[in-house]
Amino acid sequence: MDDLIFSARRASAGGSAGTVEPPDGDARFRTLVQSPLRAGILRYLNSRPDETFDVETLMQTFGRLRLDVENCVRELVDFGVARMHAGSPPKYLADRPAGVALADLLDHFLERTASVSTEDQSPSVQRFREMIGRDEKMLVVFEWIRTAAKSDISVLILGPTGSGKEVVARMIHELSRRTHAKFQAVNTAALPDTLFESEIFGYEKGAFTGAHDRKPGRLELANEGTLFLDEIGDMSLIAQAKLLRVLEERRFERLGGNKSISVDFRLISATNRPLEQFVRDGRFREDLYYRVNAFAIRLPSLRERRVDIPVLAQRFLTRYCAAQGMPLDSKSFSQEAIDQLLTYHWPGNIRELESTVSRAALSAPGRAIRASDIEFLHAVPPTSTPTGDRLPSLADSERAHIVRVLEAVQWNKKEASRVLDISRGTLYRKIGEYGLEPEPRSGAGRRGKEAEA
Repeated sequence: MDDLIFSARRASAGGSAGTVEPPDGDARFRTLVQSPLRAGILRYLNSRPDETFDVETLMQTFGRLRLDVENCVRELVDFGVARMHAGSPPKYLADRPAGVALADLLDHFLERTASVSTEDQSPSVQRFREMIGRDEKMLVVFEWIRTAAKSDISVLILGPTGSGKEVVARMIHELSRRTHAKFQAVNTAALPDTLFESEIFGYEKGAFTGAHDRKPGRLELANEGTLFLDEIGDMSLIAQAKLLRVLEERRFERLGGNKSISVDFRLISATNRPLEQFVRDGRFREDLYYRVNAFAIRLPSLRERRVDIPVLAQRFLTRYCAAQGMPLDSKSFSQEAIDQLLTYHWPGNIRELESTVSRAALSAPGRAIRASDIEFLHAVPPTSTPTGDRLPSLADSERAHIVRVLEAVQWNKKEASRVLDISRGTLYRKIGEYGLEPEPRSGAGRRGKEAEA
């Protein structure tokens, strides 16, 4: 269709030699807008002709890395359909080509209805874009997601609680060829062995007391779609063996049945547990680990990108105002509130930040959200100590004791678990639960001891 439009334009412009660009002008423009990112930025700038945008804003809007965006806007500027507004940082805005023919080509391009990309149709992508701030770590994750969605390879999503693992899983599904089939999410941590088989494989009528009708399992429902197993690190060894068999044979039987059912599904798993350590401890099957970990995506914790906290908090606050039917600027954070958000350790990550912002907006009596309006789920930040008449809670005491032991053994987790008389798996869980991180220190000796963990 594009070729027909450009050919027709060339034919109609053939008689006006004095105002037409060189013959290769339309071909160059066609090449320019063949890139979805360049075409998207060009449309975006022209839809807001009186506004200027820096690279960081365009990165967040399109979910692309800085280098990609910089290359695209530079090419648009070189072609003459955008220009740079001097400043620090430099900003960009739409521009009109000097040549009549190229200006007409731009008009025809902008008049055409833009095709809606798969990403723009994906609700999970829109949700994920809300989780992108100034730090490029989440944009790198976005690139991993795009790569994973191109094939049916098994994906393991690693990340702490509340970092958005299910959002990523749904994105992979919605950007893949399986997007029109079902996405089945199962929290394996909530399934004891007695329920795992009936939930995953389904059952026949009369298979057990209470089985009054046949029920398809999640595997059957995920046929031609995606099966998402959350908290896969909490699966028992018995459940792991049953899952491994399905992954190898792509066939299963319902509970109480003898008919073999073939399934075609894409597996995505997620965990906040150290699976490699679990494999070494014999708590997770090595053969299953390699099956589920064909392609790994690691989500950073909120503590790893503190520069994003004010950006995300404001974004969640704006969304809260919109959901309540209020003007988008009816609530704002005071500087003291922002400072308090920055010093908190966020064990619940993005999920906790969003709920904290909603509570603060609800409780703030005026327009400004003060530090006193912010209530954290985990009341004591890692750097604070109990003062006055307040007695520490059991969680506070446990956290302080674990920190003291870890610091005493220079964060050698093997030695710390021995001193605490707990398994290393439990220690890893406590570290994630309390959001513990070693204080930055110089010296290779300490790094070497941490490697023993």
